[in-house]
Amino acid sequence: MINSLAVVGATGAVGRIVLEEIRLRGLRFKHLKLLASPRSAGTKVRFGDQEHVVQVLSPDAFDGVDVVIASTPDEVAAEFVPWAVARSAIVVDESAYYRMNPDVPLVIPEVNPQALDTHHGIIASPNCSTTQMVVALKPLYDAAGIKRVVVSTYQAVSGAGLAAQDELIVGTRNNLSQQAEQPSMFPYPIAFNLIPQIGSPKHQGFTSEEMKMVRETHKILGDDSIAINATCVRVPVLIGHSESIYCETAEPLELSKILELFRAAPGVTLVDDLGNKRYPMPRDCANKADVFVGRVRKDLDHPCGISFWCVSDNLRKGAATNAVQIGKLLSDKLANVSA
Repeated sequence: MINSLAVVGATGAVGRIVLEEIRLRGLRFKHLKLLASPRSAGTKVRFGDQEHVVQVLSPDAFDGVDVVIASTPDEVAAEFVPWAVARSAIVVDESAYYRMNPDVPLVIPEVNPQALDTHHGIIASPNCSTTQMVVALKPLYDAAGIKRVVVSTYQAVSGAGLAAQDELIVGTRNNLSQQAEQPSMFPYPIAFNLIPQIGSPKHQGFTSEEMKMVRETHKILGDDSIAINATCVRVPVLIGHSESIYCETAEPLELSKILELFRAAPGVTLVDDLGNKRYPMPRDCANKADVFVGRVRKDLDHPCGISFWCVSDNLRKGAATNAVQIGKLLSDKLANVSA
C-alpha cells in the first residue's frame, strides 16, 4: 500500500480518468492529495465517498508524498517533477518531457515491467499511439522477433485535449448547417476531414508524433534494430486511436499461432470475425482499458509478413490506465519492501 499518493493535473480530462482507474484497479493508499494549477485550486473533486479540495501545485505540496501520478503538459512536468523527486517521491509522468531520457525507464506494464527496477525517482509513460502498438506487437516479438513495422494511425481528436473534442462537435454542426468553420486547435477543419500531420516537422519529413513511435518503441523493447515507418493522421473521431499495422517477423508464424498469441497476450482482446463483421472500432472500444486487435492476416507474398488492425481508448490505456498500472506495480514493490 502507498502511504501518500498525489495526482497532479487532477481536474483535467486524463486526471479525472486517473482517479477513476485508481478506484477500478484497487490502487491502495492511506492519503490522497490532488494537485493542479492555481486556476483549478480550490475545486472540489469527489473520490469514493470523500470530497477532496484541489491544492496548488508547488514544491511544498510534495512534502511527505510517496508516489505521484501526473498528467500535465511537458513544460509543467519539466518544472514540478524535480520538486517531487527532491522530496523522495516517485513520479509516474505521462508527459513527453522525460521519455527519452536514458536515466528514465519508459514503461508499459504488460511489456517491460522489469524496467521499473532502474528508476531514479521518475518513470515515464509512453505516447498513446506507441503504447497500443507495442502492447499488440509484444507477443509477436517474443515469439518470433520483429524486423520491420509499417504503421498508419487514425488518431482521435481527444489526443489534443477537451477543446479539440469541442472543436469537432461544433465544426460538425456548423458544416451540416452550412455555417463557417473556424478551427483553432487544428490547422484545418477536422469535421468530415483527415489531417495527415500530428506534431511538428522533424527528421526527413516525418512529424514529431511519428518519430515518437519510432524512438519510444526502440526504447521500450530495448531493440534499436527494428525498422519502423509511421504515418500519423488525425481523424474526426472523439475517443479511440486506430492503427493499421504491418510487421515482418524474424521467423515465420502460422496464422493459427498468431491468433493464439493475441488471445493469450495480457492487455489484448482479439475481435476478429470478418464473416460476421466483427472487428475493433473506436466507438466500441471507448471507455475500455484493453488494446483491441482484429483483421489479422498473413502477407500473401512474404512468409514473415503480418497485417492487423488495432484500436484502443487513447485516454485510458494510452494515458491514464497505463500510469495507474505503473502505480499499482510500484505499490506492490513498496509492500514487498516493507513486508
